[in-house]
Amino acid sequence: MLDQTTLKDNSAGRSRRTIVLLVDCLRDGEDGVFGPGSEGLFLLRLASLLASGSGGRVVLCSVVQVPGGESVSAFSTVAQGMRQKLERWALSALSSPGSAGLDDNSAGTTTNNNIGGSPGKSFIVPVVRVAQKSEIAGEVRSFLAEEPGALVLLPFRRMSRGECSWLGRALRAPLPCEVAWARPPLDGYKGDTPTAPFQTGMRVLLPARGGPQAMMAFDLSQDLMTVLHAQVTVLHVLQSMPERMRASEEAPFSELVSRMEGAEADHSDVGSARRAYTMGDNPVESISSAAEGYDLLIMGAGGEGGARLGSFTEAVARASQTAVLAVRTRLPVGPAIRAARKHARPHALSPDALSLLVDKWFAENTFHANEFSDLTRLLDLKRQSGLTISLGLPALNEEVTIGGVIGVLKRVLMEEVPLLDEIVVIDSKSTDRTREIAAEMGVPVYIHQEVLPEAGPPLDGKGEALWKSLHILKGDIIAWVDTDVANMHPQFVYGLIGPLLREPRIGYVKGYYHRPLRTSSGIQHEGGGRVTELTVRPLMNLFFPLLSGLVQPLAGEYAGRREVLEQLPFFSGYGVETGMLIDLLERYGLNSIGQVNLENRLHRNRNLADLSLTAFAIVQVILTRLEDRARMKLLEEVNRSMKLIRFERDHLSLEVRAVNDRERPPIVEIPAYRVAHSR
Repeated sequence: MLDQTTLKDNSAGRSRRTIVLLVDCLRDGEDGVFGPGSEGLFLLRLASLLASGSGGRVVLCSVVQVPGGESVSAFSTVAQGMRQKLERWALSALSSPGSAGLDDNSAGTTTNNNIGGSPGKSFIVPVVRVAQKSEIAGEVRSFLAEEPGALVLLPFRRMSRGECSWLGRALRAPLPCEVAWARPPLDGYKGDTPTAPFQTGMRVLLPARGGPQAMMAFDLSQDLMTVLHAQVTVLHVLQSMPERMRASEEAPFSELVSRMEGAEADHSDVGSARRAYTMGDNPVESISSAAEGYDLLIMGAGGEGGARLGSFTEAVARASQTAVLAVRTRLPVGPAIRAARKHARPHALSPDALSLLVDKWFAENTFHANEFSDLTRLLDLKRQSGLTISLGLPALNEEVTIGGVIGVLKRVLMEEVPLLDEIVVIDSKSTDRTREIAAEMGVPVYIHQEVLPEAGPPLDGKGEALWKSLHILKGDIIAWVDTDVANMHPQFVYGLIGPLLREPRIGYVKGYYHRPLRTSSGIQHEGGGRVTELTVRPLMNLFFPLLSGLVQPLAGEYAGRREVLEQLPFFSGYGVETGMLIDLLERYGLNSIGQVNLENRLHRNRNLADLSLTAFAIVQVILTRLEDRARMKLLEEVNRSMKLIRFERDHLSLEVRAVNDRERPPIVEIPAYRVAHSR
């Protein structure tokens, strides 16, 4: 009989792991269960590595079945012989080329990329139980429950009819121990070469969403790091979803990362796993694609049952050629995942994950108006979709520019190409000729303070006008453009509409452009968008970083689907655009938002005092949304007024201005709106 090598402890401070192979569940080949190319040899090699990495042992368990009516004691010599055979077979297999043994002279090292040549550091312990057929399941279950730190390693396949019929009962829930399923690589595995797939520096991929199974998978990867210096990558798939869901969805993975960092700090000699992120709404495809080039895929087994793999894990294995190790803990996954989600920290994303989400969004959801300049093609898309389109023009004392705005848009987008079904002015009680000019040009005009009296006393502000315009406008797609634009061009509208007609996934499109600054000495090439750059974008980067890719969150040109807009609350004043973006992110996810380059925009620039009020209102909106997220009070009534500093000749004073954007509910909650727009 071959001697066993004395076990060296490569894992001080870590729990010793006992890897159990149920030999009766392995298929017997021409050269036995551990012959070249067999599933048994693959499992034995893997078991030896995992046991060595934790300072544990490999237990080979077999059951001698006693025929009915015969004495169990009569089979003692059979059991003795079986133990000797199991030990001899295993040690012989581990001594062959390509075995899972390690060089005895150096803990955790290998020689010439070959882990063969010695019996291995792991103790090989043969265990034989003798039982009547009806008692086999109970015998195996009792043995596993009594074995400290046991991990049963099973072949990753469905058992044929009658094969180990007792296994399901032995591993029924609650599990008596940890369970894992393993499969060699499907492409070119022979089982008799040292690189199939175990070799120094082997690449291990660990796809994880969090929870106890993911942590167990990480622990096993550390065992492989110990004995083979394995290069481990922890992969997390980010999916498109409303951001109010993302906080809880990502919480289990954030918890896993924290525990991984603690484990790596405790065992710094082992090394650290690399963390990687990918995006995709088909995790099976994302994981199987990422697994190309890796030697081993370690993942949770999924599901909540006993000796059955979850459908997701099986789907990943079917889609991948890589060797697979799927693990299941004794602790059910569901309660641990739910507990992590319950204590989720909103938007707790790592910088890498955040960068991936924003960069991918920026690349795929940023458009240019010239992509949609073929208006005939755009009209075909509109007719094919069966959608109607409305344009709302909010206005307050815009007599200088409103005629040019209406003239350009009506002529090109209604008369030449009927892309728009209606243009409506929503006025906020202008005191100049704004309403008269619009009426003379044949455009309907509404005063927003007179619309929807059922909603209560009217409020002042652009946001209120936009909210009420949803009731006035009839289209399935609604676009708004500011009426103080001096260089209005049809692309300011068709650029917004194009992404909505072409890509159903997008629910809202924001314009952006180059904004020169008008001064007393002329026009500066740069300098517009001061509140955006000095207030809004810095605060969004701090508190809503997923919106950090928006070029101009305060742009007055945007469009959306009615089914989306009617579900959003609207702030009544300057904060309407900011609040809308945050709510779109929270409710529909980043991928529902698009932005389009509208090139140049000339409009009336406001003085610093007015911009200060705008910034103050927007900060209040952001803090309000932070209150909603964190469930804590950040704003008090004393914060709702701002003291403006007034410089006059020989006089300096403070002027107190109340700034308090009111929040209108989603307009779909207003009964009169539901009646008028029932579909």
